[in-house]
Amino acid sequence: MVLGQVGRDTLRLTVTHRFANEPVRVGGTLHWDILSLFREVLAGLRTTGPVTSVGVDSWAVDYGLLDSTGALLGNPVHYRDARTDGVVEQVTRRLGAERLYATTGLQQLPFNTLYQLAAAASTPQLAAAHRLLMIPDLIAYWLTGQLGAEVTNASTTQLYDLNTGTWAHDLITDAGIPAHLFPPLRKPGTAIGPTLPELALPETAGVVAVGSHDTASAVVAVPADGEHFAYISCGTWSLVGVELDRPVLTEASRQANFTNEGGVDGTIRYLRNVMGLWPLQECLRNWGEPDLPGLLTAAAREPAFRSVVDIDAPSFLPPGGMPERVVEACRLAGQPVPQSPAAVVRCVIDSLALAHRRAVRQVQDLSGRQVDAVHIVGGGARNALLCQLTADACGLPVLAGPVEATAIGNLLVQARAAGVVGGDLAALRRLVRQTQRIMRYEPGDGSGTARAAERRVGV
Repeated sequence: MVLGQVGRDTLRLTVTHRFANEPVRVGGTLHWDILSLFREVLAGLRTTGPVTSVGVDSWAVDYGLLDSTGALLGNPVHYRDARTDGVVEQVTRRLGAERLYATTGLQQLPFNTLYQLAAAASTPQLAAAHRLLMIPDLIAYWLTGQLGAEVTNASTTQLYDLNTGTWAHDLITDAGIPAHLFPPLRKPGTAIGPTLPELALPETAGVVAVGSHDTASAVVAVPADGEHFAYISCGTWSLVGVELDRPVLTEASRQANFTNEGGVDGTIRYLRNVMGLWPLQECLRNWGEPDLPGLLTAAAREPAFRSVVDIDAPSFLPPGGMPERVVEACRLAGQPVPQSPAAVVRCVIDSLALAHRRAVRQVQDLSGRQVDAVHIVGGGARNALLCQLTADACGLPVLAGPVEATAIGNLLVQARAAGVVGGDLAALRRLVRQTQRIMRYEPGDGSGTARAAERRVGV
């Protein structure tokens, strides 16, 4: 929970409440503990006190199902659950990969909402469902009683038609998904409604739709000057892309598995999902949460690009046993096997920098938009080793920060809706540049080593 103070020359953030987001495995299925999350949202709002408005953003693709009375039909399933194994192939045989891409512009990822719903077909829960709400829309519904689907998150479902700006009704019907599940769409900046009196929350003007997909909010806060930039929203995932006025729906784009997602002000986030810091996070969890700065310092002393793997390999997607999987991937790829935690961390960071390089180069080729800088926002902006290696690998300057880009983008859309600030995305980004600390990393001489390492691992 972040409180923002926003004015013409002011942008200050205060974290007022933090809480864990821990999935729970029940009966062999991995769920989000959504009721616990909502309880903490309420606690955070009460701690924060009176505000002008509230905006909710979260990760994409996951959803809750409501019955005809508005009651939740079970905890939402986590996108890392294995229920979609093998479903992508079944759905694409039925609908056609070319049709799916031409309509939705989305990359094929096994956890897309389309495949989750296909995996849930014929279940009693889906049969009883009256409405489907993405996670931030579900929180907003519980806060206001108002049903709706914000477009930036709707665009991640593989059930949204980029060409018409509506739900993909024909595709939904042909997929065998009940069309009545999908609520009306709303754009960022739209007032959703006041908070429900029974929640007894501090005074507020109500809940406002923002870029409810966290990456959509993060891209608003990219402190770029002009349009020739690439962004990496780096946290559990690295979302690597450029901002465009229209989608790229070419066959080359589909084959490269790039995605077109809705952004704030009708923009397109043309990007590729890269595995991000998830393997590092899982290694730390496996090791008992050791001191990360110390590990990164030790990792920086390890030889550059000595051991690299394809960080996007499906083997790195599930939780658990990550250090062993990194070591095994090195062995299978014919790379030197890391012999210490520091060496494992260096392997992960080097491999992620290579994945960033690959995506930055591809996005330029596929979109025709050349870039002169890479902006890293989100938690990865704190990782100086990753930022420098990304600059070295890409051969481009990296500008790191703000760390809390998602919260800033969320707040800026709210502030603009309230009339506190005005202007287009360029004006909002100018305020970010003026008020936030940005670190610059110049590329060194590591690009040749990066190229050689990329060839070694065959990606």
